[in-house]
Amino acid sequence: MRAIVVEEPGGPEALDWREVADPEPGPGEALVEVAATAVNRADMVQREGRYPPPPGASPYLGLECSGRIIGFGPDTGDGTQPTGGWAVGDEVCALLSGGGYAERVTVPVGQLLPIPRGVGLQEAAALPEVACTVWSNVFMVGGLRAGESLLVHGGGSGIGTCAIQLATARGARVFTTAGSAEKLDQCRELGAAVGINYRDEDFTARVKEETDGAGVDVILDIMGGSYLDANLRALAVGGRLAIIGLMGGRTAEADLGRMLVRRLSVHATTLRSRPVAEKAQIVSEVLTHVWPLVESADVRPIVHRRMPLADAASAHRVVESSEHVGKVLLQV
Repeated sequence: MRAIVVEEPGGPEALDWREVADPEPGPGEALVEVAATAVNRADMVQREGRYPPPPGASPYLGLECSGRIIGFGPDTGDGTQPTGGWAVGDEVCALLSGGGYAERVTVPVGQLLPIPRGVGLQEAAALPEVACTVWSNVFMVGGLRAGESLLVHGGGSGIGTCAIQLATARGARVFTTAGSAEKLDQCRELGAAVGINYRDEDFTARVKEETDGAGVDVILDIMGGSYLDANLRALAVGGRLAIIGLMGGRTAEADLGRMLVRRLSVHATTLRSRPVAEKAQIVSEVLTHVWPLVESADVRPIVHRRMPLADAASAHRVVESSEHVGKVLLQV
């Protein structure tokens, strides 16, 4: 098969479309012929050599895909390693630990999802990573409930556009930050009640203004260290901060006194390195709670642009420019 290979860490020019060995599915795994994958920030960090794949994962980039099942690993379907009801020929999308930037990829069957009704096969590649990330962090960890408020940093990103829609559909009031008026307008169209331009506004002050000084209940943060103090000041009593990215650095000081008095909690999580059983549980909950909202069009994949997988370098440049809203798809 062909895949995007990174021989030496570097910029987008390090991505090379070449012939590689076919993957071999193991017990409990399906072999998927890839129709499309999507670009995530983690792909760029891995390309630069700063985010190696977890042990046993594919060495290639790509944390999600859509496609068709073309086989299963040995013993899968014999009762000891069930297929989960999947069959050869089924159209699926999948949460991956790596390998989506290729013509074929192996996937634990517990990380497969059906293509939602009303969503195209290639378009579905924009869903698994964002849906699983948002559901696991905002709802499973953050415990967001109807009537509460959520602040989403980076509302124009793939994760941001999903979080805005999903939280709004489940009855929360959504605040979001973005870097331009155009992005904020698009975030409002997706359901955000309050848009904050982080380039010229203090998001903590704006949150306090909009909530009569109370703050928000949950924050989904991609920045990490540089936003920690401001995030804690923006939380309401009993508020929960979920950190999923370190674009603003990995270290910071926190006022533990404020956290104690206001009963705040901070959670820092990654999805990629979790055990297969944990990811299967997240995927199961996404199927139950998120897929019906996708099929009713209350939550939809936001696709900024579609590009050939062979031109992954150009796609990375688009995402690194931060001018996109939603996902950039790579089609095989």
